[in-house]
Amino acid sequence: MGMNVGSGSGSGDPEVMVDINTTPLIDVMLVLLIMLIITIPIQLHSVNLNMPVGKPPPQTAPPEVVKIDVDADSITYWNGERLADRPALEAKLRSAAAQEVQPELHLRPNKLAKYDIVAGVMVSSQRLGLTKIGIVGSEQFVE
Repeated sequence: MGMNVGSGSGSGDPEVMVDINTTPLIDVMLVLLIMLIITIPIQLHSVNLNMPVGKPPPQTAPPEVVKIDVDADSITYWNGERLADRPALEAKLRSAAAQEVQPELHLRPNKLAKYDIVAGVMVSSQRLGLTKIGIVGSEQFVE
């Protein structure tokens, strides 16, 4: 650290220092940094989980799966059986919704099928109370 003694011009008045003394500011910052480091909790490499105790009940039976296909001509198929129109589809959906254990619906639309037909199948199944529906074969839409 240097010291400003004067300009040596011969006048008796010393020059005014305009530089700020940063040493106290650095000391305060170091103290704050140390306090921050001390207060941070120690990071553990484990995750504590509260797992359930006991044996889970055995699965009774695998769920029934109904495959609904919509081909490129927007024709709907129920487990490979061609359906004539939307009321026939809704009749099948009603019978599936009336079962004690609802089946899983796997909807597999073709890439060239009309959107309103595919959306109609989903809307009908939801309206009739079927909740287990999934769209299968989405990899054909990825380019």
